[in-house]
Amino acid sequence: MAQHQIKIPATYMRGGTSKGVFFRLQDLPESCQKAGPARDQLFMRVIGSPDPYAKHIDGMGGATSSTSKCVILSKSQQPHHDVDYLYGQVSIDKAFVDWSGNCGNLSTAAGAFAIHAGLVDKSRIPENGLCKVRIWQANIHKTIIAHVPIRDGQVQELGDFELDGVTFPAAEIVLEFLDPADEGEGDAGGSMFPTGNLIDDLEVPNVGTLKATMITAGIPTVFVNAEDIGYTGTELQEAINGDAQALAKFEAIRVAGALRMGLIKTPQEALTRQHTPKIAFVAKAKDYIASSGKEVISNDIDLLVRALSMGKLHHAMMGTAAVAIGTAAAVSGTLVNLAAGGGERQAVRFGHPSGTLRVGAEAKQVNSEWTVTKAIMSRSARIIMEGWVRVPASVV
Repeated sequence: MAQHQIKIPATYMRGGTSKGVFFRLQDLPESCQKAGPARDQLFMRVIGSPDPYAKHIDGMGGATSSTSKCVILSKSQQPHHDVDYLYGQVSIDKAFVDWSGNCGNLSTAAGAFAIHAGLVDKSRIPENGLCKVRIWQANIHKTIIAHVPIRDGQVQELGDFELDGVTFPAAEIVLEFLDPADEGEGDAGGSMFPTGNLIDDLEVPNVGTLKATMITAGIPTVFVNAEDIGYTGTELQEAINGDAQALAKFEAIRVAGALRMGLIKTPQEALTRQHTPKIAFVAKAKDYIASSGKEVISNDIDLLVRALSMGKLHHAMMGTAAVAIGTAAAVSGTLVNLAAGGGERQAVRFGHPSGTLRVGAEAKQVNSEWTVTKAIMSRSARIIMEGWVRVPASVV
């Protein structure tokens, strides 16, 4: 049977250390303008998933968790917000799209794209200066403020801000994640620490009992000590991603953490929830060589953090996990805080596989419960290509 392709307006953007395909809601086929199988099928076909070859040759994806992403933006339905931002993490080798969390890196691009796409009221965009884009993150029902630089009435994309994990410099965009602790999931009624503890003994089948800090700020994340699982905290991707036994161990930790945090009720549910929780391991600061060949000096950082996303060690650091790191570091007594030297702190600079990143967080204890008012970090964003993406008409 003869088939033809349809074309859909789309923009391919880098945001932070991630890339994704961005759409305006009104540009999607009618069947995909609401959540459901049609939208999922479209996004999988755009990215090129599921791909048993794990290459994404027939799609826009890059066969990594950092590059198999789609985003929908629309004028906000929420008071005092400019845009609604919905994020889909497309599985590489399985037929599903995970809507359970946010992408902190692409939050940067969401702010810039909102202006590019005409979704921000022109009266709010200065001729020169910073545009404060008020983003409603629709996956997790949180507010993000993106301070986007404007020059001559347009988004300024080029600049001298350097971000480890990104080859070329660009203009700096400051992100504020307001009240980033998760309120909607788990059995702890929205507690930032869903188990009620700063450190737990986490029993992991076939692995053992590990000390763990489990937190929901930014994105649900399980932190463990690097030395407890046989690592130094200086590892790069090749040390872990080619080791099937290591990846299986990390998945076992992730599933055990998800169960303990109340994110899932059975281990089987983890198969369709790959995006969350994240797994990260921490260690005290030490010298190492980043993936670019850059030397990272222990005196320049507070601690080491490595994190996994969609079952693989991330090449840098997920933005939402950076929020979790900054928040956990601000709470005295967590594994992250202890790795950073303990005590009270409002910001940390941590070493990741591509280099370093600084993130700030304001945490306080109210009636024995920890809360975080906001987390702040700097990223950048740039349009790589814009036009139309084509998919077979049968997909939608």
